[in-house]
Amino acid sequence: MDDKDRGTGHGGGHPAPAFEALLAEGAAVPTEGWDFSWFEGRATEERPSWGYAMSLAGRLAGARAALDVQTGGGEVLDFALGRAAPKAPVLTVATEGWPANVAKATALLRPRGIAVVASPEEGPLPFADRAFDLVTSRHPVQPLWEEIARVLRPGGTYFAQHVGPRSVFELVEYFLGPQPREVSGARHPERERAAAEAAGLEVVGLRAERLRVEFHDIAAVVHFLRKVVWMVPGFTVEACRPRLRALHERIESGGPFVAHSTRHLVEARRP
Repeated sequence: MDDKDRGTGHGGGHPAPAFEALLAEGAAVPTEGWDFSWFEGRATEERPSWGYAMSLAGRLAGARAALDVQTGGGEVLDFALGRAAPKAPVLTVATEGWPANVAKATALLRPRGIAVVASPEEGPLPFADRAFDLVTSRHPVQPLWEEIARVLRPGGTYFAQHVGPRSVFELVEYFLGPQPREVSGARHPERERAAAEAAGLEVVGLRAERLRVEFHDIAAVVHFLRKVVWMVPGFTVEACRPRLRALHERIESGGPFVAHSTRHLVEARRP
């Protein structure tokens, strides 16, 4: 789903008995890593105009020591390093907090000579002060601004794509109902600018976009909520079966469920 062009979906063609089969399919797909290719034709998301992975490749080509924080399954870093070669950094390290993703990222990145370090998402980062001239991250759960500033060398850069406020909240609120303002306002780019500056970083670039997301069948909804577990905390098929059935019927009769993701591109430097 992530970074896919919109395309033809499955909505409208399933008979009612397909509901149980779709639930089972969505519940059976492995959730490790950040490879969203399973969603092809079933759910789609517009791409941010800045093209993070290619932009990351350019930054890596100019770095000497790089750290990718919360790398997921390592897919984005692997792609970017492939485009950055042969000018990739002499040293590149990645961190990840989810054990299944640590194993997947290690298998993918080890052939490139990249160590994947198991590190909790809440920090601290297990590296010395001023160890890197580039720190990157794609969709961190929470940016660790003080830790980022600590491990950056003077003049070093943090370059990342973050999830913005109220991302895919149409789907979240379909299951959870209206959310409090403090929840829906979290991750606002200006709040992150203030937090980065409070940590001693200079924000030199900040761009935000709102992007269309479509879910074409209920299996895609189930897999998405299993994969991105913080969207609807405690989600299970059994607990949400009535809402899932109603949403399945809505998609069958009216077409894709439409939501909107929010993303912002951050560039910050340590003076």
